[in-house]
Amino acid sequence: MKKTLLATAFIVTTFVFAFAASDGAALYNKCKACHGADGTKVPAGAEEALKGQSAADIEKMLTGYKDGSFGGEKKATMQRMTANLSPEDIKALADYISKF
Repeated sequence: MKKTLLATAFIVTTFVFAFAASDGAALYNKCKACHGADGTKVPAGAEEALKGQSAADIEKMLTGYKDGSFGGEKKATMQRMTANLSPEDIKALADYISKF
């Protein structure tokens, strides 16, 4: 009985973490208007498109926008867009974008 309860708890915990994990594709939906569906659009105030950039570079930029240490002309816009992203969200989003 004890083993069954432990196994059940493990399975439930695994599913909870799997569904709670950040989904880069879902997070990117709010980025499409400015950056394009495939990251090829260069938004006003940006120097280059997202497509072709590494996950590490994207993660660094998103983290910088969130903490205010990165950004140019559209810094305020990106600060608002990243304000509610967790570190896990930022990593998932960066990983997703880097695969364009």
